[in-house]
Amino acid sequence: MSSVLEKSFAIIELLVEHPEGLPVSAIAQATAQPASGVHRTLQELTRLGYVRQAQAHGDYGLTIRMPALGLGFLGRAGITDVAQPVLDRLAAESGELIRLSIVDDDCLTWVAVAQGGTRGLRYDPGQEQGVVVHLASSAGGQAWLSTMSEDEALMRVSRQGVVRADENAGSKAPQTLSELMTRLAETRERGYSVAIDSYLVGMAAMAVPVRYRGGETVVGCLSIAGPTARLDPEWMAAHAEMLKAAAAELGDAALGFKYFHHNLGLISKAAE
Repeated sequence: MSSVLEKSFAIIELLVEHPEGLPVSAIAQATAQPASGVHRTLQELTRLGYVRQAQAHGDYGLTIRMPALGLGFLGRAGITDVAQPVLDRLAAESGELIRLSIVDDDCLTWVAVAQGGTRGLRYDPGQEQGVVVHLASSAGGQAWLSTMSEDEALMRVSRQGVVRADENAGSKAPQTLSELMTRLAETRERGYSVAIDSYLVGMAAMAVPVRYRGGETVVGCLSIAGPTARLDPEWMAAHAEMLKAAAAELGDAALGFKYFHHNLGLISKAAE
């Protein structure tokens, strides 16, 4: 890491994953920064109100200010207001977890969720909102990649890596680019992606792209996820049309997502 800003964001992103806080030594080790530099950065972030120290010489954690900024942005961008009713309805109909990810530059990021499971075994991602989706192993990522040319898909995956660096990553995730390309071809033929024991052990998911007004522009992906014990291929096939219909509804409503107006050039399209 070279810039002060890059080092600061590395610390912030780490603390997002640890709401209980971390000591300076652990932050320094995880971000590969000198402890003295980490301490100075934390003191500055504390002064600005983004970080707190639980007690003298104690752990450092994020204040509510950073999450509040994120929630405020999503609300003002129109994403949560427009999307949430659709997600809630799909969650109730499917009885499983629904997630919406949006295209953000070269990445796909989870921004909204609805939990349809009310009892028994269920998948609850907890703190995945705001997380950049690992493209090769996730249902949403594969759904997005399937809309691209092979060269474009390979470029995006190569930047991120085929294999997800996580001890909980599923054993059935693609291990090579060739294997991933085969899955993307299957996704195009099937009409939705399938990821079983791929992104996480014990989790299955299916996803479809969300296209602006049914056209070629992909603004995000919509997925259904749950335990592999329930979401087998037969279950997914039975719920595919329901998922596609919800994605089409979100695509038609995407004009209300102010974020996309500037980021994907939808202002000019809306005026046509």
